[in-house]
Parts: sequence; structure tokens; C-alpha cells
Amino acid sequence: MGDTLKKGCPCLRTLCERLFGSSKGDGVENRDDNDGTGESSERDEGINAVSNLQPVESTIYTAMWAFEARADQELSFQEGDLFNIIDRSGDWWTARKVDRHGRMLATGVVPYNYLARGESVAAQPWYFGKMNRFEASNHLLAPENDEGAFLVRLSEKDDGYVLSVKVDNKVRHFKIHQDEEQFYMDKSENFTSLIDLVDHFKSYPLGTSVERLGSTCARKEPKPQDLSHSTVDEWELPKEQFTLGEQLGSGYFADVHRGKWKNRINVAIKVLKNNEAINHKEFQLMENGNLLNFLRGPEGGSLDLVCLMDMAAQVADGMAYLESQNSIHRDLAARNVLVGEDYICKVADFGLARVIKEPFYTSADRKIPFKWCAPEAISHGRFSSKSDVWSYGVLLYEIMTYGGVPYPAYSNHEVYNAITTGYRMPAPPKCPEYVYEIMLSCWRDAPEDRVSFNFLKYKLENV
Repeated sequence: MGDTLKKGCPCLRTLCERLFGSSKGDGVENRDDNDGTGESSERDEGINAVSNLQPVESTIYTAMWAFEARADQELSFQEGDLFNIIDRSGDWWTARKVDRHGRMLATGVVPYNYLARGESVAAQPWYFGKMNRFEASNHLLAPENDEGAFLVRLSEKDDGYVLSVKVDNKVRHFKIHQDEEQFYMDKSENFTSLIDLVDHFKSYPLGTSVERLGSTCARKEPKPQDLSHSTVDEWELPKEQFTLGEQLGSGYFADVHRGKWKNRINVAIKVLKNNEAINHKEFQLMENGNLLNFLRGPEGGSLDLVCLMDMAAQVADGMAYLESQNSIHRDLAARNVLVGEDYICKVADFGLARVIKEPFYTSADRKIPFKWCAPEAISHGRFSSKSDVWSYGVLLYEIMTYGGVPYPAYSNHEVYNAITTGYRMPAPPKCPEYVYEIMLSCWRDAPEDRVSFNFLKYKLENV
């Protein structure tokens, strides 16, 4: 039918060739071509077979970052390159790279999270997707962003748009209202699109505090979900492909090292002790190590209250998930929280963790961290989500003291005697009263009187 249309309607020939490539060759170098010998490899045959597929839609996607291919069939590309999508299965999409006229340049596999629909808001360099105010502040307060740097995000609270701007080394957040396909900051000025609104405030004042929007907030390149598309289903790789680096941490079951895959990609390498089996598939390098050492270092020691509260909220979020799964950690402390890029925090070291069917878990194990433990865990070995909440209060103290030692100068025995007679650590220096009140709500005598992790998450995300 396509040939009939081309013959009957010559004007369609050019359009078809621009969208899907000329069958006779258009002079454009294509990765699918053979080497001129008349023979092609199995790899070329595979890619040529893919290139004959039709795109799943005519929408053009734009590359938001550059990417260097890591394996055969992957495409290297630069920021701003254009693509038609052939197959969007999983985290690696099969795509055709095209030029501005729609002519095909190459076909291969690309990481999906590097692309955005060309005509959508997501393709704008200033749009950062769904993000809370703490994450937005972390991005904008990075040293590479100047006064007036801005981003637009989707609020986690109500799914409305928010314009966040760096002003006087702080971040201000402006609600963008939407009404019948009109966007506005106040009713006096309406815009038909977010793009028009942003362009307007690049030239005109935004209220009394922002003279005009400056440069777009610097954004960090995302990471593909796998080492490459060829390793998606490969859970065993030759150890010769990996280089072992410095040790990042040590737990009961394994040591964790920084490493490299094929001398190119940063990875985390877990070296098991006593031949213990590893039973989880996802393993991720957290660049900044554990939270305790990070807070005691120069970068962590310079964080402001907004960043500290964001990190505390992330830990509460992780523990709320454990709570929802009827799981307890039993060793929650800053040393067992890992910090990644953009100060992303994840709870780690589950050597003492347990799934519980009853409201509490009883253990005779005396190897417990006294200064982080709830009194009922020390005296009767009774652990629950509420004993984890007590530990969280101590972790919050560690955060507010930039890695300070809880109950300084107290021995383990003295700590237990003190807390069972009503003693509570005083508020750390410069700790706001509302943060100290959160700590105290974690340290209530009766477990049932302590707050939940969902409550802690909500409070810290809304301070």
C-alpha cells in the first residue's frame, strides 16, 4: 500500500523518506550499513531487522542529556538529539535517531530516562518533574547555581505546578495556578502555557522579591537502571570486568567497596563474609558513604537546616515503608543510613532486621546498640516499630549535631538508668524547638504513646 501511495501521490514520497528513510539511501551515514564487503554481521542483521519496524507513534523525543553507548546495539547521542521510538519495553527503548528533517541517522537502544517528548513541558530544561520543596532547595542551592536560578516542578502535595527561585542564597516557592487552560501567578496576567509564563518572567519582575528569572537550575544526569541494556537479565558477570576500590563500609554479613565496571562505570561491590548468600537483586552505589561520616565531613558539616530536615524526612519515609511491611530494623542509627548524590538517603544494614507477625519481637541477643535502643528493648529484649521510633529520635539528634555522639560521657549502664528515671538528652545547640519536640515525641516512655513513622514523615516534610 505504501508503494501505491508513493506512485499515486508523489508528494508523499518525500514525507515517507523523511520519516522512515529512503529505501535507496539518502547519503546519510547510518550505523545500520554494512562494511562495504557485501557481508554483514549478526549484530548488523539484528539492527537492520529493528530498523524495518515502524515507530510506535510519530511523536519526536528529545535527548535531555548526552549518553555514551556501553554495549553493542546501544546508541551514543548528544543533548538535543531527536528520536522516533520503535519499542518502549522496559527501561531501554529501541529508537531511531533522526535529524531535524525527520531523516533516519541510526537505530539502536537508548535509556528511556534520558528522553522527553519533544513538544511537552518535560522537554524544557527548567522542568524537574514531581519534587518536594526540600529537593528543589537542594538543587537550587548547589554552588553552580547563581542568583535567580529557577526550576518548575510538580508539587507532591496537590500535583500543581510550582516555580522555585534562588533569592539571596535562599529558595522561594511560587504557586502557579491553572484555570481553564490558563496559567497565572495572579489573576492580572494569564498565559496559555507554562512556557509562555516562564518566558515572561525572564524579562519582567516576579513580585517584589525577584527582579527576573535567571538561568535554568543546573540538573544532574540521571543514571540508567542497569549497567547496560545487555546486562538487564544477567545477574552474573565475570569478576574480571570489575575493579575493587576503597572500602566504604562493613557489616555483619559483608564489606562494601567502591568499584568500577569495565573501568568506566562506578558501582558498589559487596564482598560477602563466611560465604553468606546475597538474596537481593538490586544493589546501588551511594557515593557519599554513611550518614554519620558524611555529617562529620566538610560537605555534611556545611548543610543548612532545610537540607538536614530533608534527609531526616527521607529516613522517616524509608522506615514508614518498613513499618507498613510489618518489619523492624532494630539498629537504626546514622551509621546505618547511606547518602547518595543530591543527598538522597536510604536506610541500610538489615543484619538485625526482622519481619514480625505480632506487635513486638522478643530477642535474647545482648549485642544491641544501647544508646540507640528503647528502654523496653534493653530490659526485656522487646522490639517493635515503636522501639525503632525511639532509635529514630536518637538519629535525629545525630543529624542536628552533625554526627555528635548521643549521651556523651555516659556508659551503656548509665544511659539505661538515666532514661528509665526520666532523663532525656537536651536540645542540641541551634536546634529549633519544633525539631526538639519531634525528638521528645520519639522518646516517650510507653511505646504506644510514641508517634508513627508516617507521622514523622509528614511533620518533617511540612516544617
